[in-house]
Amino acid sequence: MAKKKNEETPEKEMENIENVENKEAEAALEDAPEQNPEQSKEEQLAAELAAMNDKYLRLYAEFDNYRRRTARQQLDLQRTASGEAIKTILPVLDDFERAIESNRDTDNATALKEGFELIYNKFKSTLEKSGVKEIEAKGRPFDTDLHEAITNIPAPSEDLTGKVVDVVEKGYFLNEHVLRFSKVVVGQ
Repeated sequence: MAKKKNEETPEKEMENIENVENKEAEAALEDAPEQNPEQSKEEQLAAELAAMNDKYLRLYAEFDNYRRRTARQQLDLQRTASGEAIKTILPVLDDFERAIESNRDTDNATALKEGFELIYNKFKSTLEKSGVKEIEAKGRPFDTDLHEAITNIPAPSEDLTGKVVDVVEKGYFLNEHVLRFSKVVVGQ
């Protein structure tokens, strides 16, 4: 069975690891303060301490820069993410403005209803494309992870005991996470 050119034997891998370790050791020796036989032990230790302190300060400064950079990137990401969400909603705002302008002089209630239904459907589909989904609540068992009970009432029928009888305010998921809890009335 022939080995491929790119495959390395375990011996070759060990040799590569040893080469990397040797290079790292050489780099550490280069960074260490030079030993001068004329210096006393205390002077050598003081020089070594100064070198280590310098390394520590540089590392601390690098970490502080990294922390600041990532915090700035997170802020930028939050700003742009909300900007993208708002950008998807702006066409619905435009539709509302057009509807208001065209309905100033009309008395046709049917046309108004149809217009608002069209805008509502467009807005709902825009939110669904952004990952927003309605939490189904009415007639389902009360779940504290999804629902917020506003009040309890006597159940209209036995099968609605411990279940949601009415929804006061709809709840929504955003990408499978609860964005807003459903405010519900629970049957007892």
